[in-house]
Amino acid sequence: MAKKLLFIINPRAGKAQIKNRLVQILDLFTKYHYEVTVHVTQARMDGYECAKKMAEQYDIVVCSGGDGTMSEVVKGVMECKHQPLLGYIPAGTTNDFASSLHLFKDMNKSAKTVVDGVPYLCDIGHFNQDIFTYVAAFGVFTDVTYQTPQGEKNTLGHLAYILEGAKRLHTIRSYHVIVEHDGETIEDDLILGMITNSSSIGGFKGISGKNIQMDDGLFEVTLIKPLRNPLEFQAAVNALISKTPNPNLMYHFKTSKITFQCQEPIAWTLDGEFGGEQTEVTIQNQKHAITILRPVRKR
Repeated sequence: MAKKLLFIINPRAGKAQIKNRLVQILDLFTKYHYEVTVHVTQARMDGYECAKKMAEQYDIVVCSGGDGTMSEVVKGVMECKHQPLLGYIPAGTTNDFASSLHLFKDMNKSAKTVVDGVPYLCDIGHFNQDIFTYVAAFGVFTDVTYQTPQGEKNTLGHLAYILEGAKRLHTIRSYHVIVEHDGETIEDDLILGMITNSSSIGGFKGISGKNIQMDDGLFEVTLIKPLRNPLEFQAAVNALISKTPNPNLMYHFKTSKITFQCQEPIAWTLDGEFGGEQTEVTIQNQKHAITILRPVRKR
């Protein structure tokens, strides 16, 4: 009996390469005896609505798009009583979530992973009443992903984020925040906060720390203090790139639950999309929340 596969596609993701690979991918799924239903997303959150309404009827739900589209699909699947397997064919600009899962950049190879990969139990983050797959962040540069025009992302790729971020250097502001985790309280001014479950953020590998495990029930947390001059800014960048936190400029730790309080609303980013303005935030790790297919061996 053929297994049922729901294929959710964002045709606008990245450079729209899925349009050139679609027939080959559908042919592969059919050869492996999958009964395929295709849904092409029409607008933001359409992937969520589709997964929420239809996912329970399928053995596997496959997403082709960027990390934002995959995040939508995960949210929808998380609301189902019966969660199917998940597959991901990355087609976005940076594909941080896919990179952290060691998925192939080549779409045909990622499609092959859907039919012969191994299940992997992956943690998911709860952000107040919302969900994120790999990053919740606030502060400097965190709005770059959703304020950079899609055309620039498609044309320039990763460089588009760097160029957009460079425009903000003279407008860096800080927030006075009370942070609580594991019985410890931090009260300080911060220009950036990142709560991550990923080895790649914004296309930069390793800035969330060393030995990242996406199934250990823990987040990597990076909080950066105000940087008073270009030398401190460069030192902070170097610390992130070298994966060696500088305690004079930042806090870095792992936790399964963390809360933030601020008197003024802070704009948050969830998986590269606007996550709303909040004065109080509780973030908690839900260990092994989804099952996603990965290659048998890492690249």
